[in-house]
Amino acid sequence: MQAITVLGATGSIGVSTLDVIARHPDKYSVFALTAHRQIEKLAGQCLQFKPTYAVVADDGAAVALQALLSAQGSATEVLFGREALCAVSSAEGVDTVMAAIVGAAGLEPTMAAVRAGKKILLANKEALVMAGGLFMQAVAASGSVLLPIDSEHNAIFQCLPSDFKNTDKGGVKKLLLSASGGPFRGRTLEQMRAVTPDQACAHPNWSMGRKISVDSATLMNKGLELIEACWLFNVAASQVEVVVHPQSIIHSLVQYIDGSVLAQLGNPDMRTPIAHALAWPSRIESGVADLDLFSIAQLNFEKPDLTSFPCLAVASAAAREGRDAAAILNGANEIAVQAFLDERIGFTQIAEVVSHTLNSLALTEPDSLEAVQESDRRGRAVSSDYITRVQR
Repeated sequence: MQAITVLGATGSIGVSTLDVIARHPDKYSVFALTAHRQIEKLAGQCLQFKPTYAVVADDGAAVALQALLSAQGSATEVLFGREALCAVSSAEGVDTVMAAIVGAAGLEPTMAAVRAGKKILLANKEALVMAGGLFMQAVAASGSVLLPIDSEHNAIFQCLPSDFKNTDKGGVKKLLLSASGGPFRGRTLEQMRAVTPDQACAHPNWSMGRKISVDSATLMNKGLELIEACWLFNVAASQVEVVVHPQSIIHSLVQYIDGSVLAQLGNPDMRTPIAHALAWPSRIESGVADLDLFSIAQLNFEKPDLTSFPCLAVASAAAREGRDAAAILNGANEIAVQAFLDERIGFTQIAEVVSHTLNSLALTEPDSLEAVQESDRRGRAVSSDYITRVQR
């Protein structure tokens, strides 16, 4: 029986995780659930899964959640704030942590879980994007087990050889990171200038939160995943290639020096990688329908259009630059995406904001979590100032 903390329980990954957990009550129990402000949804989850703790953002949200739970006789203890998030991630009673808080906010509790030697199911790519070197050092020092949840990285993990960590990397030549192309695949930059937040969030294949949906539409999400792949699998950015695959059936591929290419296929449903990581090295039923290749009929592949989707090019350049370029990139992107969702800037200005921010700041080599957070802060400050000057 694995005791699990789900960081970001009310988001799409958290909901899918709890769906898989509910299918296997003999294997998994819930130690803690956390959310930002979706209090009623979190209350329902607490009543169903009966965690020891629930954590929310602030005392006001905690009071509201406690009232909802007390009215139903729930014994779940309600906590709030950053320290509480770190506590339920590193507590002695926890075996596994699903790290699914979106954005930079997930870095500290995920790092707390790593330092405590937990099994980490990593859906919060920003932890590696921002602090990849420090994060992987902490994994090695604590003996933590790190398993990727992004469907692309999970696919690569499944296709890698058992001796991948050896000097010759098991004969691996290149990692092929698949991308759906998002809702605007095939459009020019000019055609995307007037798109709305609702249009950007209407992903053709995946059901995701608004921030990650916008990242998918700009292809920034693929750039962040490229950076994440470099840290997860200890490869250079030149060894990761993005391949646009509109059907989202092949989740990623691994190319070998003998000409072989291994791929992991499945329906576009996050419960598949979640179930794989929860049960690894075994397998469990996920609730996902069997893949019907006959109904799919064909699979297509394209090169990414870096002219129409410059965010991918900017992120790839940050991966090659190293130092704190990715932390600055991530912070600037979070600010820019929120400004777009608030209709303060246009869709195509997201890349402009991020590029301006990177070009405005000198890069440093962060040697601590605090230094990473300072780089994030600098990126947010410069991008916020730029948005104020160019906003509609």
